[in-house]
Amino acid sequence: MATNQMRREAAKRKLANQQKHREERARRQKRVAVLSSAGAVVVVVVAVVLLVTAPWKSDTSAAPPPAAAPTDAAQNVPTENAPVPVRPTPLPAAVDCAYPAGEQAAKPATPPAQTTGVSAQGTVAAALTTSAGPIGLTLDRALAPCTVNSFVSLAQQGYFDGTTCHRLTTAPGLQVLQCGDPSGSGSGGPGYSFADETFPEITYGRGLLAMANAGPNTNGSQFFMIYGNAQLDPNYTVFGTIDAPGLQTLDTVAAGGTTSGSGDGAPATPVTIETATVS
Repeated sequence: MATNQMRREAAKRKLANQQKHREERARRQKRVAVLSSAGAVVVVVVAVVLLVTAPWKSDTSAAPPPAAAPTDAAQNVPTENAPVPVRPTPLPAAVDCAYPAGEQAAKPATPPAQTTGVSAQGTVAAALTTSAGPIGLTLDRALAPCTVNSFVSLAQQGYFDGTTCHRLTTAPGLQVLQCGDPSGSGSGGPGYSFADETFPEITYGRGLLAMANAGPNTNGSQFFMIYGNAQLDPNYTVFGTIDAPGLQTLDTVAAGGTTSGSGDGAPATPVTIETATVS
């Protein structure tokens, strides 16, 4: 028969075991919480890396930016235009340009006829008549004379007419509409390329017009129009600005989001460049 002392000892052991189990359960719960928090940090870091390092190339294999609902993106779109970049050292009054042949053109096109003595002064007015609304552009020769020379040549050839703007991004750090590929695949171009006209001081933001590329010196016909933020390295040639009605058009397109509902894809509001003219 158990004595009082034996019963007390058994009760103590039972209490000790219960306390030990509670402590082990608490430690397991803490480990799960820590792992969950670490996983969330990794997801955020990966999203930031994808956004900053590889979001904006005409190569369709490039990683897309993290998804963001159009309503959330709209709340993060700045209303003020970004300052236009200024070259720290102005270019000479005229420059020479090269447009070497590359892959087959997505639509028949020829390189610019003028390649020597290309003006690096003044601006060119351009107008995109699109299915979503008008977009006026001012092309800046002082920023990128060879790029402006190519864009003007392609517009005069009707290269952009009847083409779609195939890519919209609405992520908080990258808010742009990309156009200029007649194939609509994101990999088409005019059959030639030309060098970057960048400099380290370039920053990007609302109201700027820039060239898309698939790496250094692979510019062709694809360009992107920034309606919001664009946290990019200075690897993309800025060659002009977008007027106020054009930004209103872009804002409307951006508000509609993408066809997939993610932060990167074809715009749900279709944008077809009906005509592109320069004057």
